[in-house]
Amino acid sequence: MPSRLLSIEVTRLDAGRARLRLTGELDFDTAPELIAAAAELRRDGFQALEVDLTGVSLCDSSGLSAFVVIHRSGTGSIRLSGMNPQLQQLLDRTGLAELLAVGSSGEGTGETDEGTRAAG
Repeated sequence: MPSRLLSIEVTRLDAGRARLRLTGELDFDTAPELIAAAAELRRDGFQALEVDLTGVSLCDSSGLSAFVVIHRSGTGSIRLSGMNPQLQQLLDRTGLAELLAVGSSGEGTGETDEGTRAAG
């Protein structure tokens, strides 16, 4: 059964920060889309990334791996927000909650929408 489409809404914030709001399933088929979107933002000078997972219905090991790839590939922070309880538990059990900044959705975003782009 094919995975559902992953939608990535990108919002460029101030001071080199951007938010990626995900909707759908983050899995083997869609994790490369997230990595590519983050790499494009970092090439454009956005080093601090927030990944809003409020709309994610499934995240498998490939999704977790994507977070690590994004974390290791940049000089700025990656912050995860909006996790459901199952994903939060998975991050805690794998130790990724300690590696990555984890917070609640919308916390400290200070938006100044320089632009929004949908990918996926």
